[in-house]
Amino acid sequence: MSRVYILAGVAFGALAASAAQAATAERSIFGTMKDGTAVEAVTLTGTNGVKARIITLGANLQSFEVPDRVGKTVDVTLGQDDLASYVDHPNYWGQTIGRYANRIAGGKFTLDGKAYQLTQNDKTNSLHGGTEGFDKRVWRVTEVKGGPVASVTMALTSPAGDQGYPGKLDVTVTYRLDDKGSLTIDFDAKSDAPTIVNITNHAIFNMAGEGSREGILNHRLTIPAARYTPVNDLLIPTGELKPVAGTPFDFTNGQVIGDGLRDGRDPQIVAGRGVDHNYVLDAGKTAEPKLAARLEDPVSGRVLEVLTDQPGVQVYTGNFLDGTLIGKKGHVYRMGDGIALEPQLFPDTPNQPAFGSARVAPGKPYHHRMILRVSAR
Repeated sequence: MSRVYILAGVAFGALAASAAQAATAERSIFGTMKDGTAVEAVTLTGTNGVKARIITLGANLQSFEVPDRVGKTVDVTLGQDDLASYVDHPNYWGQTIGRYANRIAGGKFTLDGKAYQLTQNDKTNSLHGGTEGFDKRVWRVTEVKGGPVASVTMALTSPAGDQGYPGKLDVTVTYRLDDKGSLTIDFDAKSDAPTIVNITNHAIFNMAGEGSREGILNHRLTIPAARYTPVNDLLIPTGELKPVAGTPFDFTNGQVIGDGLRDGRDPQIVAGRGVDHNYVLDAGKTAEPKLAARLEDPVSGRVLEVLTDQPGVQVYTGNFLDGTLIGKKGHVYRMGDGIALEPQLFPDTPNQPAFGSARVAPGKPYHHRMILRVSAR
């Protein structure tokens, strides 16, 4: 008897497989680093046609294949086809980001009365973990499973003092793909000393397919957030939680991305070269993942829902893609060709106590669960 999966009111019926089948996990070699280190790939495939390939360089969601309303499957993440391109032309394409995702002002923070200086890789700021963040490390595969839910777990140890951060941090990321169109990503970290942690995934999506002529400007984006965090000219939050109402940042009821992206009358659009801002999710930090963003391509019908247990989501509309980066299949990536939806703590939280806490300590580990849920309508 065939099984039809319903997701967000939409059926992948034409792609449904028999109940006897299950998601699979296939392990292979993606390439070799210049020092001889092998970079592995694990491909998770669901019976509904959804496929995720994760590589150990950066614990990176290297591809995410999703069917449209008629069953045509394309890769919806920007990136590279081969290892050499990831190494020689680094960018943030689906990697696991840490120790601290987003920006820390001046690369400085104080914890328990002690000041720390991080590596600075974004003008004077520390961005996405610093010069050699988690995205540039080769992780190790610790477990691969097939079955009703296919999964891979990768691990990394970040020594005390790494990029200036205190404490030795043991990190794992687990990707789980089910047959209903959900890719769950669990980030876990334990430290032997007080430190700060904020880990996310930095996939850049185009639900029409990476490299598509249309880009994401005609995509419809919904974010359940009535406020966002404005930034200064270095893209550091000012500390204000500003209402989105009446601004180009209002996606509460769904808005076509291109409608406000070039509105130079708004100084925040000018500061970010588009949207490059953290949204304050209405639900805040939660015990279980809730909706953080919904992205819809009206042409293909593909829908992505991003869920998280974190209090914020950084939205980045590919503003620094300037045509100099050549990606998959030789595609030239330009502004508006993709969008990142990064669940997280707020940027610069260690320096802004009103934003909460990023503290992790022995006996108080870090956990973040995010879900990429896809469907077609």
